Amino acid sequence: MRWTDTQRAMLREMGIPPFWPEEAAPADELAQAPTPMPAMAEAPPHGQFVQAGAAVSVPMPSVAAAGAAPSAPLAPSPASARPATPRSNGATATSPSAKPVDVPLGPRPVGVETMGWPALREAVASCQACSLCQSRTQPVFGVGHEQAQWMIVGEAPGEQEDKQGEPFVGRAGQLLDRMLAALALTRSEADATQQVFIANVLKCRPPANRNPQPQEVAQCEPFLTRQIELVKPKVILAMGRFAVQSLLKSSEPIGKLRGKVHEVAGVPVIVTYHPAYLLRSPADKALAWDDLCLAREVMRSQG
Repeated sequence: MRWTDTQRAMLREMGIPPFWPEEAAPADELAQAPTPMPAMAEAPPHGQFVQAGAAVSVPMPSVAAAGAAPSAPLAPSPASARPATPRSNGATATSPSAKPVDVPLGPRPVGVETMGWPALREAVASCQACSLCQSRTQPVFGVGHEQAQWMIVGEAPGEQEDKQGEPFVGRAGQLLDRMLAALALTRSEADATQQVFIANVLKCRPPANRNPQPQEVAQCEPFLTRQIELVKPKVILAMGRFAVQSLLKSSEPIGKLRGKVHEVAGVPVIVTYHPAYLLRSPADKALAWDDLCLAREVMRSQG
């Protein structure tokens, strides 16, 4: 197979060398600053494109509605064979035997389903629906274009996110930026077709970067639901186990959910790995690249 210059540049942006012997390109160091990307051409084919205006569907992967997956015990991911560690920059800590944390709960803010952006920001800032409000430095509401066509949903703020008030910072954020650049997208100022909106399932950092607890996710869920309703994205990239489980209401592992077009509130959802997980397991960056290509196909199918 012969790679085009653009395809090679996109793969290098993700740190993935071409898999064919035509040209051996060394993988970039993960922490290396991103290199300028040329204008995007055709993404590597993942399946046939759907005509604009047709129902969202891609011939190769199957389409699954949220909650349709059977409620099976969560199978361990490749990283779960290692000793449990706290999340780092929003990465999923894997500890199948970890006991649930007793989380004190308070009342949810009322009227979230009708709030506009200013009222929603204020509701998040003053929220006391769980005890995370007591240990956080500041809430992490989300960043990006409020009418973006792409929406990125992560898991929960980490230490640096809690300090800076912005999701996906540090090395995981740098990798996410390179992933977005490979699709000609950015979190910086741009129009709605190029700038993404980024939010987390939880708006406050769990102490010591521990896993989000089900009660905390349930208390915070109305905020993310309203953000999706206000942004009205054309596609959502769900990154990480807790983001996937929260959006799709499924306990299936990411490996079984990726490669398909899911749907939440009429919006196509593509499942992929969290950038912090990819930093620990760089071999899976090729799978994440497939997921990005699938999301791009879904976007193009909507014109």
